[in-house]
Amino acid sequence: MTVIPALQTIPVELSANPYPVVIGGGALQHLGGQLLAQGIKSGTKALVVTNAVVEAHYGITVLNSLEASGLQASLLVIEAGEAQKTPATVAQIHDAAFSQKLERGSLIVALGGGVVGDMAGFAAATWLRGIAVVQVPTTLLAMVDASIGGKTGVNHPGGKNLIGAFHQPRVVLIDPATLTTLPEREFRAGMAEVIKYGVIGDGALFTKLESAALADPAAGLASQAAVGPALLEDILARSAGAKAKVVAADEREGGLRAILNYGHTLGHVVEALCGYGTYLHGEAVAIGMVAAGEIAVGMGLWSASDQARQKAVIAAAGLPLAWPQLDPVAVLSCLQGDKKVRDGQVRFVLPTGIGRVEIRSDVESTTILEALQRC
Repeated sequence: MTVIPALQTIPVELSANPYPVVIGGGALQHLGGQLLAQGIKSGTKALVVTNAVVEAHYGITVLNSLEASGLQASLLVIEAGEAQKTPATVAQIHDAAFSQKLERGSLIVALGGGVVGDMAGFAAATWLRGIAVVQVPTTLLAMVDASIGGKTGVNHPGGKNLIGAFHQPRVVLIDPATLTTLPEREFRAGMAEVIKYGVIGDGALFTKLESAALADPAAGLASQAAVGPALLEDILARSAGAKAKVVAADEREGGLRAILNYGHTLGHVVEALCGYGTYLHGEAVAIGMVAAGEIAVGMGLWSASDQARQKAVIAAAGLPLAWPQLDPVAVLSCLQGDKKVRDGQVRFVLPTGIGRVEIRSDVESTTILEALQRC
């Protein structure tokens, strides 16, 4: 008899097309059954999009699970990494969709990290004007952030994620066991998004991270082993719950959802000007959070002591803190190209306390540059 693992389900309660985030160790082997439970019919064509590393670990498991549930599954292995997050790579997915004769009732399964999820999601959003996508994240960053919320897209030479669409998944399936094969650097990058949730709205989560880091300063939060299974489970559930709540309240980033960009506005500048791939996304977000915190200190919005607490937790996760040496003119120009600019004003998410942020469009260029000099 097949033993089905205990799974936790967190609903993303959208007014149209709500979907679940399913979390549990061993869940990957039951992906096919989960899809049938969500109304995907046996016989449906499913194109699994992944990269070579993830395919080597989990490709067969996913294909076997889908086929055991009666789905017609095929596999596409693409080059991943931020430098590959381009329209050309999406075209490869479109080509595979054509060759596999995907129909409007078919689906694309994104198996991998945030880059795979973004590109596969965008391909699904644009194939036949939109077919279903299922997100199966295998990195911590994708589990707690990128796979939930329906943001899909690719980069443009002028900026990150400038080409994209909102396309919500049918289901998100998170199997923490896949993190055992995740490189430690990638795990640390995911911790940046976890820390973000603590700063923007979950002070209790931030305190848990802080306490764990202080309990064992030598280990900190820089690996899955250091975090431990109990805290990791809590991290996944609380982060997914926080993201689901914000997305349900503001699906297309008209207001509240913008708080999820904490650390991202300046983090995207780091990625763009340093060259995609120099820093992992989470590493750039960590630098961006420190920079945003410094701007907030300069504007009198939050205290130097809270900034020090934020920096200490980021450092405990083994993430970078220092703003790189970048041309100030290039920084300001890159900020103006951010997709969140409104009427020429850059919108910054700035902290006012642990667990609280506000969105500001009145940050002067001199304030930005002075803060970056202090980072």
